[in-house]
Amino acid sequence: MRNLDLDALQIFKAVAERGGVARAAAHLNRVQSNVSTRLRQLEAALGATLFQRQNRRLVLSAQGRLLLDYADRLLQLSDEAQAALRAGTPGGLLRVGTMESTAAARLPPILAAYHQTWPQVRIELVSGTSGALVNQVHRGDIEAAFVARPYAEDGLDAAPAFTEELALISPLARPPVERAQDLRGATLIAFSTGCSYRRILETWLAQENVAPGSIMEFASYHAIVACVAAGTGVAIVPRSVLGVLQAEASLRVCALPQPFAQAPTMLVWRRGHQSPALDALRAGLPGAAAA
Repeated sequence: MRNLDLDALQIFKAVAERGGVARAAAHLNRVQSNVSTRLRQLEAALGATLFQRQNRRLVLSAQGRLLLDYADRLLQLSDEAQAALRAGTPGGLLRVGTMESTAAARLPPILAAYHQTWPQVRIELVSGTSGALVNQVHRGDIEAAFVARPYAEDGLDAAPAFTEELALISPLARPPVERAQDLRGATLIAFSTGCSYRRILETWLAQENVAPGSIMEFASYHAIVACVAAGTGVAIVPRSVLGVLQAEASLRVCALPQPFAQAPTMLVWRRGHQSPALDALRAGLPGAAAA
């Protein structure tokens, strides 16, 4: 094969991400037979089996996983090249990582305004903890990410986006938390390791020599808030999320001491990387006017 067809790579990537031809065809607005044919042609041209069938799903083979890494980079480069050739006008695909709290409480008006100004840009959001998102930025899986300090800043450029006010939530039946010692032995409810807010809570307790009880991990604020309201434990959350969930009436909300009460949210990207679509996103952030 003398070159790789970008259209075939996009079809391959859609099948890989959605685990089947039918779902990929619906996503790409193509007929299933066309997707299947293009996939067979790609495998024949490469002389490689890219998928294996497992429980009615298509799972990437070892060679398929290798190709997917290259396909992601080639498709991103193609998008960047097209954007550059349009005299710096934002366009193509912009893959942005975000914490769940930011996606729920902060991004909707920003992305709505962005889409109204730059409808030619396709934005894909990827959610995760700050640690996981930073790793994805370094790998090039996403172009930029909204993350909270503290995070590993090496190799990244950053722009301030928002400042979240954090609060400690506990069951209504539990006495108010006035100091770290009130949490000795308490069950902490949090996202997985890599969550900046969890790290802030653990740092506060460690500085006060307070050992909590067990840690229960969940993947959404809906689940965390529900568990706290049910009396399972305590958690640290942005007040903006409590507003979105309208949950304050069912919880006891306590202020955190400084400097743990505020958590800057930053937009980060690989050092030296630049694209018109990313520049336009940065320009639309609340902190851009003051920068």
